Amino acid sequence: MAYVIQDSCIACGACVPECPTDAIAEGSIYVIDADKCIDCGACANVCPVDAPVQA
Repeated sequence: MAYVIQDSCIACGACVPECPTDAIAEGSIYVIDADKCIDCGACANVCPVDAPVQA
């Protein structure tokens, strides 16, 4: 099951370099490509506002 980023995202960019599959796209709220996400949780581990959650 892939991760998704909730509306609490502050677009700080901390998650992007942590993603081993480059599944996170930048924007006002970042978005995770479910097809690329391997459910590793690296993004959730570094997020200061706990925006990435398992879908």
